[in-house]
Amino acid sequence: MDTDSQTEPIPKITAWLDTTFDVLATAREHAPPGPIVQEVGTVTHVGEGIARVKGLPSVQSEELMRFEGGVRGMAFNLDPSEVGVILLDESERLEAGDEVQRTGRILDVPVGPELLGRVVDALGRPLDERGAIGAGERWPVERDAPPIMDRAPVDTPLQTGLKVIDALIPIGRGQRELILGDRQTGKTAVALDTILNQHDTEVVCVYCAVGQRNSAVASVIADLREHDALDYTTVVVASGEVPPGLQFIAPYAATSIAESFMAEGRDVLIVYDDLTRHARAYRELSLLLRRPPGREAFPGDIFYIHSRLLERSTHLRDEHGGGSLTALPIVETEAQNISAYIPTNLISITDGQIFLSPNLFQKGVLPAVDVGRSVSRVGGKAQLPAYRALTGELRLSYSQFQELEAFARFGTRLDEETRETLRRGRRVREVLKQPQYAPLPVAEQVAVLLATTEGLFDPLDPEQVDEAEGRVRSAVRENLPTLCDTIQSGQDLGDDDREALLQAAREAVEPMTESADADA
Repeated sequence: MDTDSQTEPIPKITAWLDTTFDVLATAREHAPPGPIVQEVGTVTHVGEGIARVKGLPSVQSEELMRFEGGVRGMAFNLDPSEVGVILLDESERLEAGDEVQRTGRILDVPVGPELLGRVVDALGRPLDERGAIGAGERWPVERDAPPIMDRAPVDTPLQTGLKVIDALIPIGRGQRELILGDRQTGKTAVALDTILNQHDTEVVCVYCAVGQRNSAVASVIADLREHDALDYTTVVVASGEVPPGLQFIAPYAATSIAESFMAEGRDVLIVYDDLTRHARAYRELSLLLRRPPGREAFPGDIFYIHSRLLERSTHLRDEHGGGSLTALPIVETEAQNISAYIPTNLISITDGQIFLSPNLFQKGVLPAVDVGRSVSRVGGKAQLPAYRALTGELRLSYSQFQELEAFARFGTRLDEETRETLRRGRRVREVLKQPQYAPLPVAEQVAVLLATTEGLFDPLDPEQVDEAEGRVRSAVRENLPTLCDTIQSGQDLGDDDREALLQAAREAVEPMTESADADA
């Protein structure tokens, strides 16, 4: 046998041992001087979306906890004898007696520009199969609202592209405007059109879906992608199929993502769709954790969970970056009852509401905004001057029409002035109709509304108003581009500008008016 072949591995083994000893020596030098103390708890009870744990005396509120099998939870109830934990993953594998470890980390979420165009869950985990999110910064899910002295007045409009809202219920950047109505009345459609209208405005959008069906969320994402709105939008999803804990934290996580953009001085729009399901998820968790129930079995702090969420939306002063966070929370009513518990809570928290009527929806008046029951408490100060010259007369004529329309159905004899009010009101209602996915620029809206208030559409049949509106919009867009820029920039609408718009509208509608006169 060759002696060299037997002795050849010995130097390799010796070198490997030397390297191993060096690594162990380095590790011993950097190791902490003494044993590591770690709190380990034990699961005593597992419920649908919650768990109770004993043996963690130093756990913090909202601390992230790790169960066996990688299941995560958030410390919620800190009782003297046990800790109530909201589970953030499926709990089928958990059993009483399993170990629980603290992470020492408050629940947080990744933030930053890397999330634009992405679909994530409430913990920031990607749902769009586009790989991991390389965000380098994480913010706590729960953050304090900006102090009063850091806030600036709402003075810049957030255009929705919808005539009825921009003209009669204006929204300002930094405002909280509630969208409420019965199911299937177009609440999500209004919010989605508002997101689409931010395409060329550099406004970042965050859409938070809470408790929705997966098919409904997929439809919204497909619409955003089809209209090139997903590039400046982050979608946070906690569908109805996920644990209630994820549904509860989703709006707060989405707000932290939005606040990271606001901190950079950017304007942000966030949509919560919807807070009714959010309140129900919180009620479910509270009852499972044996918190005392109150009205409609909601816990006593149901008002607080929404107020602390919506108070984070604001317009910051210039010395704090000058960014803004505009919130459009959505809430569902039953049988148009806006005095129910959750709707009244949110109405009192927000700066106004847009009420969608099922009666108008059934008549085909879309968007089905009930102008009489809708209000914007601060948006009027941010509205562009061109609208202010028109909205007073427009709202008055439309309100008079709504009051008279009910009496006109009885077939009583009406005087000429009343018939004129009804005729004008029907044209106004036709003008305020607008298809989905078709937001309009400011100048085109102003031109159409001005033509309406001046009676240019009165000689036409209501069925012809849509065609006449298209003619006016085309004429203004093609013939008055400089005036369009002036209106968009926020300058006052002077007499000459007003006359120029009217002249363009008259010329556009004149062929239809002459045809109507000839037929008459």
